[in-house]
Amino acid sequence: MKYFKSFSESLERLEEYGFEDLAVRLFRLQAEANPVYRAYIEARRLSVGSVKSLEDIPFLPLSFFKDKAVYCGNIDDASRFYSSSGTTGQVSSKHYYWSEGFYLAHARRIFEKFYGPLDTYHLIALLPSYLERQGSSLVAMADYFIRETKSDYSGFYLYNHQELVKTLSILGQRADRKVLLLGVTFGLLDLVDSGLDLPLIPELMIMETGGMKGRRTEMIREEVHDRLKQAFGVSLIHSEYGMTEMMSQAYSKGEGKYDLPDSVRILIRDPHDPFTYKHHKTGGINVIDLANFHSCAFLETQDLGRWDEDGRLEILGRFDYSDLRGCNLMVN
Repeated sequence: MKYFKSFSESLERLEEYGFEDLAVRLFRLQAEANPVYRAYIEARRLSVGSVKSLEDIPFLPLSFFKDKAVYCGNIDDASRFYSSSGTTGQVSSKHYYWSEGFYLAHARRIFEKFYGPLDTYHLIALLPSYLERQGSSLVAMADYFIRETKSDYSGFYLYNHQELVKTLSILGQRADRKVLLLGVTFGLLDLVDSGLDLPLIPELMIMETGGMKGRRTEMIREEVHDRLKQAFGVSLIHSEYGMTEMMSQAYSKGEGKYDLPDSVRILIRDPHDPFTYKHHKTGGINVIDLANFHSCAFLETQDLGRWDEDGRLEILGRFDYSDLRGCNLMVN
């Protein structure tokens, strides 16, 4: 649609518009242009004109992405779609997008804001489950990041742990760049349990994402992070929070507490009343991702979270009755 390009450019100047004003404006556009979202609003008998603030906005449950084309305008105009991994027997979500180029550039801006230029890293990606299927937004992002590091040592690894350890050993002898090991949680634990001698690299940054994906028994975050810290000799474990239905990512530099990108706001809803918000207690996570201007920016997830005393987001797990997802953290 015509507004896609202009809205993507406005994201780079959020401070000029103000998040809430831009979000309400986007809500009104999507309430008209997105047939699925429009039908959901009508089914709830809500008035578009009554929405004046973030808490007035209706949030679309993520389940709609499993059997509906959640897109603004003609779905034939969509570039392609990203699909979720899920586990065996589950229906995958599909997120149709306007421009992969936008997604990759946006993901890079977010990462570099928190961690600095990609060309100051060697990036090792251990993402076996994602590499074994097509349509992963995480693989698309990691592939782009690997190329942008412009490092001959950056690359993907499947189950070739010995080769990965050899590469880490080489990088441990170099001091030219930081080393980032980005891995799906079960893959990192499999590496730890491989029996290989893991090199101790002081500048190594471990970033976990994705969870167990049915490959290992679920563990609480603290237990996973303690095992990884001990095995790799690092003091902190970083995390990435994202999902197929989002174009933006949040990052944690330790303790499972996340800083949000400028394009995202989180509202914590009452777990017993999804239309009431809890400002200082545990509840369900509703996401506003303005980078979803082409689909639906207002998402009701099944993740549980809360704010810590410093205003950072803690992801605590998932509702017991929800599906296990590929990009969630461990159940607490």
